[in-house]
Amino acid sequence: MTASRQTPEELPVGVHQSRACRGMVLLGLGLLVIYSIAPVWWLIVSATKDQHGLLYSNGMWFEDFRLFDNIDTVLTYRDGIFLTWLRNSLLYAGVGAAVCTLISLAAGYSLSRFRFPGRGIALGAVIGSFLIPYAMLTLPLYLVFSEMGLVDTPWAILIPSFISPFSVYLAKVYTDGAVPEELIEAARIDGAGELRIFFQIVVRLMSTGGATVFLLSFVQNWNQFFLPLTMLRGDEKWTLSLGLYYWNAQRTTNEVDLTALVLTGALLSVIPLAIFMIALQRFWRTGLTLGSLK
Repeated sequence: MTASRQTPEELPVGVHQSRACRGMVLLGLGLLVIYSIAPVWWLIVSATKDQHGLLYSNGMWFEDFRLFDNIDTVLTYRDGIFLTWLRNSLLYAGVGAAVCTLISLAAGYSLSRFRFPGRGIALGAVIGSFLIPYAMLTLPLYLVFSEMGLVDTPWAILIPSFISPFSVYLAKVYTDGAVPEELIEAARIDGAGELRIFFQIVVRLMSTGGATVFLLSFVQNWNQFFLPLTMLRGDEKWTLSLGLYYWNAQRTTNEVDLTALVLTGALLSVIPLAIFMIALQRFWRTGLTLGSLK
């Protein structure tokens, strides 16, 4: 005996509503995917065109594939200044993110696991600090670094990137959930010092949080614009974002149309971010308790 199949009119009202909600959710997700991917697709397509193709062809589809010619022009224009900007961006973003991650993990661990006078005030100051827009700190930093003679040096970009209140708070939250207090107390009973506990236990347990802090800091340092614009003078010290902005501003006053170079350079600037994202995926897959049994 087989059960009869219900017609759509015979289905309960709740089933119709659930299907309608599911359809609306799928439609919304589809629109969100299109909204997210469309600018990236336009950038990829535009980087393959010359000036004529950018002006007179369909902006969302290929015409004359000149991607490799555009890349060669970007890398050789003005004696390879793009590679200099790329090296500067990797220096500022990589070193700044690495030091910021170490400081943030140490500060977050201290706020989470140590009890000291003023701990609540310190945590409140950290939370209040990352609510201040970063652009508002550019002028005070410039005045301070002018007095110290650090303007137009790499330190004017690196030192501010070492400290991130949001990363400290994020590390504190990760520590609350990933580092058991019993494990820390057991290590202290066994005679381990605080530095050994931090580097051999806490850092290993915090690999997921550390990867998250590093990636967020790297992306922020990679994309920062106002600080390099304020602090740096010579184009040999510029970052990619500042250099591409200069090319874009000069594209109508230069003897060479730089529109295709700006678009191709913007596409190339995304590649390091994608590499770091893929490389750090393994830390998220390992989970929060990596190394807790060792």
